[in-house]
Amino acid sequence: MAASGFFDDAGEAIGNAIQAVVTFLRSLFANVLAAVNDVVSGLTRSLGISDSFFSILVLAVGLFLLLGGFRALLRGRLLGTIVQVGLGLLVLGWLTV
Repeated sequence: MAASGFFDDAGEAIGNAIQAVVTFLRSLFANVLAAVNDVVSGLTRSLGISDSFFSILVLAVGLFLLLGGFRALLRGRLLGTIVQVGLGLLVLGWLTV
């Protein structure tokens, strides 16, 4: 005794459209996350460090310190360059211990 009317068909069509969008987004994000995971695995394997969040964070901090040292060198600030490059190398040296 179920009457199939216009609104029933419209609701089913909207539900199918939402399901298609959700399936597309799920597969898109799964592929993006898999690609990021592969990049992180390759990076950490080539550097010889673990692939933990802390190691990636320490790597980013060390690289930012080296970048800051390079920018200080371009500005002509020798002491800032020495301090930032020294700290950057110290932080990056912790990764390989």
